Amino acid sequence: MHRQNQGVEKKTYELGAEMVKRIAFLCIHTSPLALPGGEKTGGMNVYVREAAKELARRGIAIDIFTRRYDPMLPEIDTSLGENIRVIHLAAGSPQYLDPAAVYPHLAQFTAGVVAFTTRQNSHYDLVYSHYWLGGWVAKELKEIWGVPFAQMFHTLGHIKQRLEARSILLSDARIITEAQIVKSANRIIAATPAEQAELSWLCQAAWRKITIIPPGVDVTRFHPIAQAEAKRRLNIPQTGNLLLFVGRIEPLKAVDVILEAVNHLRGLPLFQQTSVAIIGGNLADPMNHELRRLKALTEDLRLDGVVQFLGMRDHESLPLYYAAAAAVIVPSDYESFGMVALEAMASGAPVIAANVGGLAFLVRDQSTGLLVPPRDPISLAQKIRTLLTDSEKRQRLGQNAAQVAQQYAWPGIVDRLLGVFEEMTARDRATCPGH
Repeated sequence: MHRQNQGVEKKTYELGAEMVKRIAFLCIHTSPLALPGGEKTGGMNVYVREAAKELARRGIAIDIFTRRYDPMLPEIDTSLGENIRVIHLAAGSPQYLDPAAVYPHLAQFTAGVVAFTTRQNSHYDLVYSHYWLGGWVAKELKEIWGVPFAQMFHTLGHIKQRLEARSILLSDARIITEAQIVKSANRIIAATPAEQAELSWLCQAAWRKITIIPPGVDVTRFHPIAQAEAKRRLNIPQTGNLLLFVGRIEPLKAVDVILEAVNHLRGLPLFQQTSVAIIGGNLADPMNHELRRLKALTEDLRLDGVVQFLGMRDHESLPLYYAAAAAVIVPSDYESFGMVALEAMASGAPVIAANVGGLAFLVRDQSTGLLVPPRDPISLAQKIRTLLTDSEKRQRLGQNAAQVAQQYAWPGIVDRLLGVFEEMTARDRATCPGH
């Protein structure tokens, strides 16, 4: 039976655990071991890592195949715990490469996967691929191995093409590839109803193939902490209000809108007690043009004493930053879901987010946070002012957010994924009984 947007009962999970013993994850251009906020590291990395860990806790063996971006990386990394291996394989030179530069090396990566699994005598019940690069490899492995695959895109080429100035050649290659993946995939996982509609409208994906299962959050890590305690542990002054951004430093994330919004608050008494922390980006990377641009804008707006660029922070420290914040701001031009917003909500922090993509689905305006039009610093400034001057509203939004985030706890999300995986493998075995 097709399960759309439904939780999976315990009986179904147990059946899935019996039928699904081993899964190959494909997360190619970025590693689940990388720190969030770096080059092309963000929500997808967190998703792959946390979903794999929860599946592994159920006794399912997980191999995560990713490209070698550093020659010193071991072929097999077991640091994520029992039942999980992160396997580094060649795809071009062992250095950071933009996804566009990884694309020509996907055949090499696929050959590496086949060689590794042959050498290890590894067999999988299914493949769970991520992003369009992972989907390209998954459709090749489907032909070679004869196993089904589920695909999660995280973002679509059609959307990126509209938001960023990219070469027509690259956009066409990605869009054509995504259309091929949609046809080949046995199931497509969409994070929200909005993404389901985009897949159907832009990629002509059959609705019967799409199951809506949102990403999850580790509520044992991200949970409310007293703001005074969080500030104490971070060595932040108890007085004043902290505005927080967490994410990659790239134009799509619209960090400049935060700077412009805070500048609009200049002259108000609350401006003197407000600081902004930007978490993300490699501060030592001279090639991060967006980081240089944002620092220059900070100086031009004379916000040097207000804004701090903190660079990347490990996932373990993020709960303290969320708890210390008066508001977490997610002003992105687009997010297919919004993992940072969910982590902040689970931590009891009110979120101010752009009313776009998955953020419009995740953040409930005036209930768990506030929504603003994208690229509108004046509206954002007004919402910031509302939260900073209304402590009761700020507390109410944060409490509501933490309650809603419980619905996204990883065990329940993985129950739903396992229901889909069990259905896929059952159908595959019925079609190929000798498999």
